[in-house]
Amino acid sequence: MKSWEERVDEVWADASGEEVGAETIARIDALAAERGVDDGRAEFERAGARDSAGRPAEAVALYRRALALGLDDEHRPQCVVQLASSLRNLGEYSAALEVLDDEQDRAPDGRYGDAIATVRALVLASAGRPAAGLSVALLALVPHLPRYHRSMTAYALEIAGRDT
Repeated sequence: MKSWEERVDEVWADASGEEVGAETIARIDALAAERGVDDGRAEFERAGARDSAGRPAEAVALYRRALALGLDDEHRPQCVVQLASSLRNLGEYSAALEVLDDEQDRAPDGRYGDAIATVRALVLASAGRPAAGLSVALLALVPHLPRYHRSMTAYALEIAGRDT
């Protein structure tokens, strides 16, 4: 018999490339019900289904509940990234930046650092601070460049202040 995680992965694989709708939500909700209402991982999956279906307000409440219930070190940063993205979609830019800041403080060298930077850049751009967003994106790219770290860092920092 497949594990709960394998069955969740199967639902997401089935939904890949398609518009997520009521069927995917129902399948995820059924799997979440197996774990109960006080399971952070189950709430995270329920949130993701609604987020993918274009229902960010519902997703935000569930992401917040998942974080409050607790998630492991793999799923917590994923939840934060997805929560911040949903908050951005709702125009709640300050709240999005706050959850990203909290996660960055919690795990400054975490595996999802580039994802956090990407969402931060999008939030800043959506909030009318495109230069700051570009700066964040460039600074996230610098460590991946084969050369030019010093100059690109300087340029990115210079650009950051152009929104004011």
